[in-house]
Parts: sequence; C-alpha cells; structure tokens
Amino acid sequence: MTLVLEIEHLTGIAFSAQGPASDQPDWPPQPDRIFSALVAAWAARGERAEEAAALRWLEAQPVPRLLASDHAVRHAPVSFVPPNDAQTGKSGDRKVMPAFRARQPRRFPAARPHDPTLRLFWPDACPDAATMRALQGVAGDTAYIGHSASLTRCHFRHVPADNVPENAGWPGRRVYPGRFNELRQRFESGQRPLRGFDVLPPPAMPKPVAASPFAERWLILDHIDGTMPDIRAAALVAKAIRDTLMSGYRQIGLGDQIPGIVSGHQSDGAPLAGPHIAIVPLSFTGYLHADGHVLGYAIIPPRGSNLVADVDFRSALRKVTELREEGKRLLRLHRFGLDLALAGEADGLRRSLDPQEYTRPSRTFATVTPIVLNRHLKHKGEERQQEIIGQIMAACHHVGLPAPDIVVPDRHSAVEGAYSVPAPGASATVPRWHLPGALAHRQLTHAVLRFPEEVSGPVILGAGRFAGLGLCCPLDEKKERR
Repeated sequence: MTLVLEIEHLTGIAFSAQGPASDQPDWPPQPDRIFSALVAAWAARGERAEEAAALRWLEAQPVPRLLASDHAVRHAPVSFVPPNDAQTGKSGDRKVMPAFRARQPRRFPAARPHDPTLRLFWPDACPDAATMRALQGVAGDTAYIGHSASLTRCHFRHVPADNVPENAGWPGRRVYPGRFNELRQRFESGQRPLRGFDVLPPPAMPKPVAASPFAERWLILDHIDGTMPDIRAAALVAKAIRDTLMSGYRQIGLGDQIPGIVSGHQSDGAPLAGPHIAIVPLSFTGYLHADGHVLGYAIIPPRGSNLVADVDFRSALRKVTELREEGKRLLRLHRFGLDLALAGEADGLRRSLDPQEYTRPSRTFATVTPIVLNRHLKHKGEERQQEIIGQIMAACHHVGLPAPDIVVPDRHSAVEGAYSVPAPGASATVPRWHLPGALAHRQLTHAVLRFPEEVSGPVILGAGRFAGLGLCCPLDEKKERR
C-alpha cells in the first residue's frame, strides 16, 4: 500500500515564503514545512505520546513523492507590521504601547494554485492501525501550513501501491530522523526552525545505446612477417583465418563439434541463422596521409558469447599457433606466407589495431571496406540509388541497429585512405575487391550512415560482414594514428 497525505487549501491561496527575505511563495509547500505544521498541531492537541511516536515514524520514512498543480504568483506590497511585544523588564517603558511600537517591513508572498489540493505519496509505507489513527488525529487539527492565513484541510489515507501518479515528482526538501526532537528544542529556545535537508533527485538512468551483434572485445592478429595482401583481398584472408581456426578444432578431436559461431554453419551444414565470428582487416585509414595498408586482422566474436575465454576455442587456437621466444603466439597463414602474432591489450598496440577505433559510440559511421549488398540491383539512375539505400537500411535492421536517418551511398569512401569500388563496366585491368564463393558477383558500395541516436560499434553490415566487408568506423574528431 501507499500512504497519502492530502492537503487542501480551503481559500485557494497558500501564504508562505521561500525564506525570510524572499518575495517568492514557497509552492508547493515542501515536506519539511508540512511536517512542522503537523508538529505544531501535535503540540496544540496536548503533546500526546502516541501521536509523537506516529510523527517519529513518519519522519523516518523515505522521501515522499509530491503531486501539486502549477500556480500563479500573487504579488503583494510591502507591509509594515509591529514586532512581538517588547520584553525590556522596565516599568513604564512606552515601547510596549501600540502607538510607539516600531514597524518592520514584511512581505506576504502568496501562490494561487490551479488546483488547491496537493498530495504527498509514501510508497510501501504501511503504518499500523494505532499509528494511522494518531496521524489522522494530528492531520485533522492541522489548520494551516506556512502562514496562519493558509487555511487547510489535511487527511491521511491509503491507496494501492501501484497508484502513485507518474507525474508525481521529487520535492526540494525533506525531513529526516530526529527532525521532531529538533523542532521541539528550537521552539523551546525561541529559535526559528531550520530548513529541511535538500533532496538530490535520483541520477537519470543513461539511455541504452544501440549496439551491433558483435562484441567489443576482439582477438587481435598483428602483422609480423610476410607480404600483407592488399585490403581488397581481405575476404580471402579472412576465410583463410577461419579455415585455420576450424583445423585447430579438428586437431583436438572436435572436428564434428566445431561451434556454429566459429564455422558459421549449423551441424547439418546449413548457414547459421544467428551471428558468428567476423574476421576484419585493421588498416591504416581515416587519418592524414593514410594509405590503406593492412596492419593486422581482428577476430570479433558475437556479443555476449565469451568465445575468447572458451576452453575448446583456446585449445584449438594453441594447436594452430606457435609459441615464440618472447612469449607471443604466432599464427601462420601458409597460403599467403603471412605471420600474424596474437596481441594482448598490454602489448602497446598501434592505434590502427585498437578496437576502440571502431567500437566507440557515434551517430555517424562510414565504411572502411565496402558493403556487399544482399540482392542484385534491378534499377538504374535515381531508382538504383534508392534501391541501394533501401538495402543498406535493411542491413542495419538485420543486425538490430536503428534505421539511419541519412544514408549516402557512393563508390568512394568518406574515410581517408580507404579503397574505392570500381565503377560499373570498368576495365578488367582496374583492381577489384576479391569476394569468395557466393559473394563473387554481388554489388559493392561504400556509404556514410547517420543514425538518430548514438550506436555502439563495431558496425559491420551487409552480406560480407563475417568476411571483413562492410566494416564501418565512427566519423568524428580524428587524431594522428600510428
């Protein structure tokens, strides 16, 4: 259940100031002011012990939610009022006579709420029957809150636990355990009550960032020796790396149990419906003087798969790597004459090999390697361009990303140093991107994508996303890359 204190301002006006020198009304009345009014009513009712216990129970409850309407400020001129009776101790002192009493300037700021009733909600506060009776007694005799002209009707009641209005907000001040005794002591010593503690609103929950199905933790293969093929052969190198990993499973006797997230296929040989590892080139691109040469490759597992820590995967990886004297393991791709070293986070990786170059959140991404479209294009001219845009948006949807606001396809990449896609009908002598198997005759395109919200990379799109194609990087402030 939820405990509710309902306070109705009977004249439709609330007289109370935000502070002694303020000319602004304190609307809505804060819980510390309301609690002070309840304590004053308790004292006027004879300081009953059971009611004191009820107020101490109330002060120990969590900060209530407050629901109050908007209001109009009623401005009032400065009034000059006499202070309290002088206590001079002298006989015949004329300062006690009304005609000779000093006048002090006072303001009486007031608020005219659109709805004269406000409510405090304490979710999950369930007083016992005796406490509830005591609270009702005190509330029933609370005739005003703030200035004595703010006549009120106060009433406690229970509502279902899930009945707190969504627009009930957090107050600015609150009470705290010990507030009851503090108010009594300050009254007995002739002092004004202290303000309640300020309420710090709960921190705003960060909005979830859209993310691709690929993990942020990568297995980096640093180029150590051999001539690295052009990035346009990245799909062929990626296939060789995948084949090498699968041979490791066969060497440890798990050839018929290779996980689908490694092979990309189900046990019956059909393509895996969900994501599997992507193997992408890491190139010197995106910075001044970048020339696009490949510095290494990354094995990117599906998000949440924890493949890198899997015992069988690590055993298979050890079978296809050699331990060098400096402690690094070397993966050799005999087909290309390449030596790639498994690199750790503590190895001082060159910036071009840092996954954060691709995984940091951004709204704008551009392709480093071109996207392989899922279907052959049927149109020409402007319709062809719209067809490409539609396929790229479908590719974003397929990997769980929001639909981009803007898609700008082009033969050329917006990333410095990235290789372009040959024009349709270009001469056979023009260098082309090499695609394996069923991808060999698909259309390629670069693109810039702008999403309506930040997206956490890596963003890898299209039919060739598991073989190094469609790799995107955030387009933002660039720094010199090593």
